[in-house]
Amino acid sequence: MNYTEAAAYIEDIPKFTKKNKPENTLEMIRRLGHPERKMKVIHIAGTNGKGSVCAFLSSILTNAGKRTGLFTSPHLVDITERFQINGEQVRPELFAEAFTRVKQVVDEMIADGYAHPAYFELLFGVGLLIFEREQVEYLVMETGLGGRLDATNLVEHPIAAVLTSISMDHMEYLGDTVEQIAREKAGIIKEGVPVIYDGRVPETERVILEEAAKKHAKAYPYYADMTEILDKTDKSIDFILNYRYDDLKGQSRASSVKITVPYLAEYQVVNSSLAVLAVRAALPELAVSDEEIAESVRRTKWQGRMETVLPGVVLDGAHNADGIREFIRTVVSVQERMDVSLLFSAVSDKEYEKMIGEICGEARFSRVTVTQVGGARAVPAEQLAGVFRKYTDAPVAAYADVAEAFDAALSGRGDGMLFCAGSLYLVGELKAVLNKRK
Repeated sequence: MNYTEAAAYIEDIPKFTKKNKPENTLEMIRRLGHPERKMKVIHIAGTNGKGSVCAFLSSILTNAGKRTGLFTSPHLVDITERFQINGEQVRPELFAEAFTRVKQVVDEMIADGYAHPAYFELLFGVGLLIFEREQVEYLVMETGLGGRLDATNLVEHPIAAVLTSISMDHMEYLGDTVEQIAREKAGIIKEGVPVIYDGRVPETERVILEEAAKKHAKAYPYYADMTEILDKTDKSIDFILNYRYDDLKGQSRASSVKITVPYLAEYQVVNSSLAVLAVRAALPELAVSDEEIAESVRRTKWQGRMETVLPGVVLDGAHNADGIREFIRTVVSVQERMDVSLLFSAVSDKEYEKMIGEICGEARFSRVTVTQVGGARAVPAEQLAGVFRKYTDAPVAAYADVAEAFDAALSGRGDGMLFCAGSLYLVGELKAVLNKRK
């Protein structure tokens, strides 16, 4: 199959299969020859920040001269975004070649009575084969959903587990309390493998430490008092990270490093700090200085998470409660210095009215533009506009077409800043518009 045929096949998978038991995915990996055993895996789970931590880690390892694979989800425009090597998206031809081999294995499995892999399970197999063929030394790997039962958790011996911030999301799958969700996420902790985690919430920290103790895994927390913000601009934040780590002789040492994170959202201070801690905790043999790590963080690029795509235009994929709270914090910090306008959309299975109420309750917008995304899950633009008019006195305009909405929002922002948020679908469609215009 060529790339177009492979991508079309994968997009059709939800129509005829569902998530399977881990044993089914394990059989697929076994038939592929266990490619994951040939690389050093850093495994990342959490509610928010997983992709950003992955991006920071990939940048640090790549700039240290290591051949590094990166497996993340979801993609915004092209399915090949999920697979990167040394910071570069893989070629469509390489994806199609790996898919063809996986499809052959899947056909053999079905003939032997196994189930067809689900969407993410099949992409996981394709990714492992790509990274094996490209001979990556390190694989930075993000979970799809949860952790304990996620396909990625079939990797037996990662070199580190990283747990980002954990909050209420996907409750229908992971549990209806933050402790239950934390336990599912902490399911990626393996026997004797160091775990680096966001320790700012006592309820989730308690669960993580319990799971780490069961697995004899040394735990390295990030706490808010480990960082001090020095300066903020509309594009970056300068901060100091103070931390302790074990050197090659096992001795505990203190270190302090100044870091510039190339985003205006404070949550990226946390995510970049987790990446630095993971490098120091899991890779003491890596010959890289604090200054080199800081430079790698400064050079990191990650799509759709407080990403500045044009001067004064920021895309953010916040779409759950915790993400929206962080989005609001960032907008409030900016509106103290300039006017802020909003381009918004959401899909029907999200609590979009609650999201809109929370955003308008704290943020002040000079104008709001809404549009519709998500195909069958789309909320009509006029319906979203009606909700906004209940919560804000700012002028609200509705456009069904994303490109038309974007142009209207751009022309109306004046000298202020435009935030585009509410859904990763919106971010993906805007990225497609921008790519086409380039």
